[in-house]
Formats: sequence, structure tokens, C-alpha cells
Amino acid sequence: MSGSAAVVAMTNVRRVYTSVDGDRFVAIEDLSLEVGEGEIVAIVGKTGCGKSTTFNLLLGLEAPTYGSIKVLGKDPYGDFDYFRSKFGVVFQTDRLLPWRTALQNATLGLEVLGYLESQQKEIARYWLEKLELGGFEEAYPHELSGGMRQRVAIARAFSMSPEILFADEAFGHLDQSTAKRLREVFLNLVAETKKTCLLITHNIHEAIEVGSRLIVLGKPSRVLYDVRTPVGVSRAQAADLEDRILTIIEANEVVQV
Repeated sequence: MSGSAAVVAMTNVRRVYTSVDGDRFVAIEDLSLEVGEGEIVAIVGKTGCGKSTTFNLLLGLEAPTYGSIKVLGKDPYGDFDYFRSKFGVVFQTDRLLPWRTALQNATLGLEVLGYLESQQKEIARYWLEKLELGGFEEAYPHELSGGMRQRVAIARAFSMSPEILFADEAFGHLDQSTAKRLREVFLNLVAETKKTCLLITHNIHEAIEVGSRLIVLGKPSRVLYDVRTPVGVSRAQAADLEDRILTIIEANEVVQV
């Protein structure tokens, strides 16, 4: 974590689900990790390794069965209301409201937070411009491409000026070219605003491209590998790292760095 203050800290977290029949399923076994202020951390792992459960815990949507979670020094589940304006979330699907225009969708979070209508529009227009959607403010979701709808979703997240950005497979449903371009735009905005950012992705290449740090989760969820990605990583370096990560995931064994 390079000595920076931990804005996210999970310590010995366990999450167990119990079915109506009494069967127990361990989604997270013993997960400990820290994320420092301003870090861009990509989380990868096999389907079912607990990536989304980890995000749900960090967002305060669920409580851990055991262990401690602190985000910005507080318990996201116990202090849920505190985080109303602290988190910006970009989901795999854009989750736009079809009866609202791009501008109205981008203002949604600000509306919930009680901003004046004039402020909502001013802030949302600014972020739509930053996301290269100037001139599309009055377009409805069905009039926009998939990439453009996801840009509106990103504008909505940034409009709230969150302290932490969460992206859950935010580019996975887009074609390769659109995803690459949107990742670049997203990363530039994260760097420009100096936000702390956590991203879930099943795409190892994307994780290497996006994250300044990469965490590999095993199944059930625990940290197998935690590595910093080199600045300006070459294709050869990226390929070597991708092969190493695939080997680690298949072995499902913790690698000490």
C-alpha cells in the first residue's frame, strides 16, 4: 500500500450464507486487504470466487459473518447512511431509467442528495461534456449506443463527487474497441480527480491495463496474489503477468510476494 493511509481495510473477513434447508455456503473464507488513498486497484478471479460479494460488503449492502470492514474509518454496513455521497458506483449494466433523458439520469444522485435543480443540471452537464456526450443531454437511453449509455452511468457516478469509485465489470459487456476507449476515458478522469478506485473484472488483460495494483482472489474468496503493475507496462510484460496470474488462479494457492 506504499505507506498511504488505508481508506479501505478488510481484516479476516468471512461471509457465510445459509440456505432455507440449513446448508452453508462459504463465499468468503478469510479475506484481508487494504487500499490506500488514490490507488486504482483491479480485483480479478474465477467466477464464483466472491468478487461481487466483496463489493457488496464494502458498499454496506451486506454485513460480514465474521471479521472487520472499515471504509474511510467507518463500518459501511453499520454506518450505511454516512456513505450516501461517499461512493460512486458503475455497474456492468448502465441501469439508466428509460423515461429519463441522459441529463436527467446523470442528475439522479444529486437529486437524491437534495441539490438544487440548477446545481444538478450544471454539475451533470459538466460531467456529460467530460464524457464526450455534449449535445446528447436530451437523448433518451434507447436513442444512445451501449457505450454512450455507459458514459452516462459514469457521468452519474462522477457527478456526486464521491471519495471512492467502485466499478463492477463496468466495461465487460462492450465490444473490445468501445471498452478500450471507455477504459481510457474513465482512467483519465480517475487520475484527474485523484479518486480512490476499485474495479472488479473477469478480464485479466483489462485488470493489468486498468489497475495500478492488481489483487487476485481465490475460491472461496481470499487474496492469492497482490502485485503492483508497472507504469507503461509493455506487451511482453503484460503477457508474462497474465500467464502468471492464470497459473495462480488455476492452482488456487496463495503466492507470497
